Amino acid sequence: MFKHILIPTDGSAVANKAVKAGIQLAKNLGAKVTGYYAIETLPTEIYGEGYLISNSKMVKSLQQRARDIGKKHLENIAKVAAAAGVPFGEVMTLAETPYDGIVEAAKKQKCDAIFMASHGRSGLADLVLGSVTRKVLTHSKLPVLVYR
Repeated sequence: MFKHILIPTDGSAVANKAVKAGIQLAKNLGAKVTGYYAIETLPTEIYGEGYLISNSKMVKSLQQRARDIGKKHLENIAKVAAAAGVPFGEVMTLAETPYDGIVEAAKKQKCDAIFMASHGRSGLADLVLGSVTRKVLTHSKLPVLVYR
């Protein structure tokens, strides 16, 4: 069925549960897993209330911090995959939005499915915060398995 599954994470508790379930699915199918973490691009200039922040050192520092956090989350997926005996690779990219990064990573890695968590937000919370999972579902041409 599926031979290569992309498992994106944001490091949240629900994403960590999805990682475990996705790796178990991969093990049962004999598939390999690629863990993915998106680093959102930051604006180089931020305006507000008469202030202007235009500090490339600050942007680079924030991006490095995001890389460090992403590395930690991907290391956690690697540990779960190793314990299950599932072949594992990882990808971390700068992306305009997390859903763009997920869809693009799945394409570039030649995955045949995406397995991801849903925070289960609805109503105003979904409208305000958006739903990465919903956007992946609508933009991906691959099957997307949603874990709740």
